[in-house]
Amino acid sequence: MTAYTKFSDDQLVALLKKGDQQAFAEIYRRYAESLAGFAASKLFNLDDARDILQDMFVKLWESREQLHITSNLQSYLYAIIRHRIIDKIRKNITREEYASALQSLAAFFQPGSDKQLEAKEMQQAIQHSLNQLPARVKEIYKLSREEGLSNPEIAQKLNLSEQTVKNQLSTALRHLRKSLMRISPVIFILWWLH
Repeated sequence: MTAYTKFSDDQLVALLKKGDQQAFAEIYRRYAESLAGFAASKLFNLDDARDILQDMFVKLWESREQLHITSNLQSYLYAIIRHRIIDKIRKNITREEYASALQSLAAFFQPGSDKQLEAKEMQQAIQHSLNQLPARVKEIYKLSREEGLSNPEIAQKLNLSEQTVKNQLSTALRHLRKSLMRISPVIFILWWLH
């Protein structure tokens, strides 16, 4: 392992492209701490920063053969982490906007009111929308949202690639969003926040 500490970033990237795990470990050792600190300083949440960092390094390993780094490795890694931070902030802002909208809507639904949404109605709307999906997409959604399995766990259980699981889950969520929004914006917001 000590020999790898003497390699340049370019040498490590060349070895990484060939599947060298020690080169990957050295890249992680060199940059993970500073990247995590950078992400945490922007997100103000160490767990989110660690998640983003872990996901980034997993993707780096998975796509190692297709790597095309035009700048230096450090700039490349920081560019990726910046994009992931921006995506995370956008998702958080969207969730906060929906939470705010839900609070505003709550004023219209007094306890006991005949307009009050019941959990059963929401579940029926979700089930109806899920039934319109292909069987495999529906199965992946249920494993993720109802059983709480992670994408890697679902991929292993169904003998699929993790990317296939992500794609199928995105398809399910996109379908549910459109379908529930048509039925009722309030049901959509309640489902989304759930």
